[in-house]
Amino acid sequence: MSLDPLILSRLQFVWVVAWHIILPALTVGLASFIAFMEGLSFFTGRGIYLRISTFWIRVFSVTFGMGVVSGIVMPFQIGMNWSRYADATANIISPMLAYEGLTAFFLEAAFLGVLLFGRKLVPPWAHFIAAMMVALGTLLSTFWILSVNSWMQTPAGYKIVDGRFMPRDWWAIVFNPSFPTRLGHTVVGFYITTGFVVLSVAGFYLRRNRFIPEARLMLSITLWLLLALVPIQIVLGDASGLVALHYQPTKLAGIEARWDTGSRIPLTLFAIPDEKHATNHDAIEVPVLGSLILTHNANGTVRGLKDFPRKDWPMVILPFFAFRIMVGVGLLMLGIVVAGNVLRRHGSVFINPLFLLVCQWGAPLGFIAVLAGWTTTETGRQPWTVYGLLRTADSVSPSLTGWNVAVSLAGYFLVYTVIYPGGWLVVSRIIRSGPSVDETPREAVQSGRPSSPVRPVPAE
Repeated sequence: MSLDPLILSRLQFVWVVAWHIILPALTVGLASFIAFMEGLSFFTGRGIYLRISTFWIRVFSVTFGMGVVSGIVMPFQIGMNWSRYADATANIISPMLAYEGLTAFFLEAAFLGVLLFGRKLVPPWAHFIAAMMVALGTLLSTFWILSVNSWMQTPAGYKIVDGRFMPRDWWAIVFNPSFPTRLGHTVVGFYITTGFVVLSVAGFYLRRNRFIPEARLMLSITLWLLLALVPIQIVLGDASGLVALHYQPTKLAGIEARWDTGSRIPLTLFAIPDEKHATNHDAIEVPVLGSLILTHNANGTVRGLKDFPRKDWPMVILPFFAFRIMVGVGLLMLGIVVAGNVLRRHGSVFINPLFLLVCQWGAPLGFIAVLAGWTTTETGRQPWTVYGLLRTADSVSPSLTGWNVAVSLAGYFLVYTVIYPGGWLVVSRIIRSGPSVDETPREAVQSGRPSSPVRPVPAE
């Protein structure tokens, strides 16, 4: 039986990256949330902030460790399965990944131990700074990884010498056209993902009448943050669409299943794309709205896939549906946040059983949106690894066989199906045990501030 190493290598990359990305989607936002709680604990001396921070540090320690392990796999996979890509782009990609290690990973590694184990060993201000440095490290890591990926989407600042990309302008390389909007869109998306996990845990506790003070505070603060973040995310998504319109027209055409170039185009809410016949079946469309949203002009023109060689088309069905899943989930999250803040005004946000149930079961929403957004971005770029310059088919390792990849894919499949359920089992046990009521607000004692009393937790 003949196995295609290209297809299997792509499947393996999908498997590894899809599992990995859900971890930074939580840890990046969680690190900032912990730093925020540590700051409130330090400056107010209230023990409740300390208990919340300590609780989430325990969750962070598990998910961060899993993220590091799964992240290490990716460079090895690039070297083994995508050596021609690595060879062609090494002079640009390798320095940026090195910067990520120097500025981000070492920063996180240096202060992570203090954050995890230094509560009783260092002054309160040092623990607060450690939390901020870990949060900064996660953001710097996101910065460099997104810069690398964005350069692959909208390459700039390079020259090609003997088939290899060489740096010509590092500023243009790092801050390539799609990078600023994609960085903002990704970071805010990670924060929203974390926010819905916090809402889920708070809803879980409130429904079971456990850890009521902590749960009420987590729910209240997170609803305020999400009320700002979700609309900001919509604006950043729109800005990313404008960048794609200008720099990646085939991606945008694939996302919208737009076959013919035209102006005053409709917005396709749903359709079944037929790539073979370059048409859509069972389409539900809103006239003119497509041009208005995509170009900010009702008379704006959007290029169709027929303007480009068929060999340069993405597999339309993937970005088309992934994008609609992302938008649909985003609108659902917006509805939940608005409903929560409306219930807050009526004084029933902490006791409404339906809303608390929605919160509890809403934890996966952010992860689904992140995975759908990543699928939209990466499948929309195909058939290129470096958009318009290096094809995916020309990036795979030349000596690789289908059986090589099949064996390693099977190994990754088995390992990940053990590690991830095991990790989430540990996290679920941490969540069930809840914030510790025996945590003494040492920050308040050492700073001379009065601490709020620890209230007893009602029995379940």
